[in-house]
Amino acid sequence: MDPIRFCAEVDAHPWADLTHAYGSAADVPDCLRALAGDDDEKAAEALSELYGSILHQGSVYEATAHAVPFLARTAAAGIRAADVLALLGGMAESGADDGDGDEAAVRRAVTAELPLLLASVEAEDSGVRQAAAWAAAMTGATDTAYGVLRDRFAVETDPQVRAELLGGLVHLDPAGTVTLATRAAGPDEPAEVRIAALMGCVDAGADWGPGHHDAMLALLPADHLVAGRIDLDRSEPLQYVVSSLLLRNTPSDRDGAYALLAAALRTGRPEVLAEAAWASESAVQISRSARERLAGPLCDAILLDPEITEAVLPLLRLLGGHAAQAGPVLARLAARDDGRADQALAALVDVDPGRAVPLLARDLARRPRALDAACGGLFGSPRVPCDAALLAAVRARLAEPDALGGQEPYRYAALLESWGSRASSALPEVLAALGKFPQQMARALAAVCAPEDRAAAGGALRREARSGQREGGLGAARALHELTGDTEPLLTVLAGRLEDGDAHGTSEAASLAAGLGPRAAVLLPALSAAVSDPAADRTTPELDADIAVADALWRIAGRAEEAVRLLRGPLSGTGPSWMRWTVSRAARVAALLGDEGRPLTEELRRLLPDPLQTPVTVLALCAVAPETLDVPRTAGLLLDSMEQDADPFTALDALLGLGPEALAGDNRGRLTELAERDPRVTASRVEGATASADERFQERAREVLRALREPGEGA
Repeated sequence: MDPIRFCAEVDAHPWADLTHAYGSAADVPDCLRALAGDDDEKAAEALSELYGSILHQGSVYEATAHAVPFLARTAAAGIRAADVLALLGGMAESGADDGDGDEAAVRRAVTAELPLLLASVEAEDSGVRQAAAWAAAMTGATDTAYGVLRDRFAVETDPQVRAELLGGLVHLDPAGTVTLATRAAGPDEPAEVRIAALMGCVDAGADWGPGHHDAMLALLPADHLVAGRIDLDRSEPLQYVVSSLLLRNTPSDRDGAYALLAAALRTGRPEVLAEAAWASESAVQISRSARERLAGPLCDAILLDPEITEAVLPLLRLLGGHAAQAGPVLARLAARDDGRADQALAALVDVDPGRAVPLLARDLARRPRALDAACGGLFGSPRVPCDAALLAAVRARLAEPDALGGQEPYRYAALLESWGSRASSALPEVLAALGKFPQQMARALAAVCAPEDRAAAGGALRREARSGQREGGLGAARALHELTGDTEPLLTVLAGRLEDGDAHGTSEAASLAAGLGPRAAVLLPALSAAVSDPAADRTTPELDADIAVADALWRIAGRAEEAVRLLRGPLSGTGPSWMRWTVSRAARVAALLGDEGRPLTEELRRLLPDPLQTPVTVLALCAVAPETLDVPRTAGLLLDSMEQDADPFTALDALLGLGPEALAGDNRGRLTELAERDPRVTASRVEGATASADERFQERAREVLRALREPGEGA
């Protein structure tokens, strides 16, 4: 490659007119020149920047396809060929076979370089051969690439390259590679190839039998066997195999997955247990039967060697009451005075709360993880009873508010709020902590207050509400309203928020005002004044604030015309994925308008085919223009949305709103399948909460099935 000509051609390209993940692609030529240059440090920086800009987290952009020919020339010249070929393979992997978008353009661009990729499969350097095999396979060009990769596999001796070649062959032709993968899983191949072959067998749809089970078990721990692979999707072999088998959703595949996990958990080898625990955690996220089927093997492993418990504490927490047999071991660990006592107690809270409470009360200040578990984590609800010893421990901590740190004030407030009047004896300590932690303690104060203490509590909340503290004042005013019905301090605080001009503050204030209904009429001028300029390029927070104002104007004064005008903007636009919830909020408010929201019908109907918006849009159309819905077809769209885990709870509510006709034809069977199958439907976005979210979905789906039963239909 002539470096002068290369740099000139790079500079002549119109990069500034192209875009990548961070906007203008004007910086790409500097990266391409550095990557092809002599300075290794600058080249490494350039490669990292290209991964961040033109292949950002697996996404490709307008500039990506334009960079491909220059990258290919760099690799063809033997300049950092392995790194550049791997980058090209990542681009091909993120591309698409069809369409006119950036993804299709990138796939076409990399596929055009197949002669280079396939020639590089024969390179002297093993790293180049490996990267070339990966990149060629990612083009999806089966007719051109499969034979070349198969021929190379027949003569390749390097284990990592053989593994990458085999993975590429499975990717290009799964069914056609079953026999090869099955043979490569045998003892004659290196361990790196065998583990790739076992994953390939799963990908190719081969039946999982005793031979596969024994081979996989013999190769554990297996993560190190794929550490050199470019194929990062299969970087945890045991987890990958188990998850793939469970997602097949057949009894034999489930049996195979759980037999493999049980055997791995019972090996007694810490390094195998670590991989098995992670694979088991993934199984709990995927399979409804996982907690029951894993409890026995896991408890066997713990009872065999209690010292291994720390490696499986996260899994124990996911199994909850199914792992109650491990309670005594966890209690012994939690009673120790060492670094893992808090972790063990947190697991015990989930496994056996009754056994955990006395231990938590005994050393509350030194058990932050266990306290967090007792309160249900970041977004959960408290799960421990109002125990006298635990209440006393909470009171003792609140009596020294200056000693509280981290999340303690939030956790104690959550516990007291969940216990309510049963914790009324804590009122003095809550009052003492109110000044230092007004936002956290205000709601707790309203919750624990007994009828005879309302005057004293109300006075404290009223003083705090008028203190001028932004967050504390609002919390106290809300709690005062809940406790006494007094709206005056709350209205004053909300008026101040609306006048501030901050979009987030406007959203919160408008939502609270809407909840007050006509009692918030005094805020109507401030609400109207807080609306953003529709001619401006509004941000998501500003749109959210306008939606909250629309809700308030309707619920306070029935001002439908203004509400419709404010909702039309968010409902009419098509924006990026992060706008999803803004559009959903607008549709929910439109539903409240009922017939007054009819002018929004066309905007709503345009949203109906989008699985992310289908559920809330159906709810809105049921309210504003029900005659526009073809009920069986609409129900089918809702079931499509559920199957994609796109707001499934709202989809169930929308099905219910459509009535019994919604489950005509095969729709009832589809909903029954979602309610009763083994793979979970909904995956919580909160770590560790998927199982509980899916169980709520399952219960709700069964309720909808019962509610939509036709007259005379059997149970």
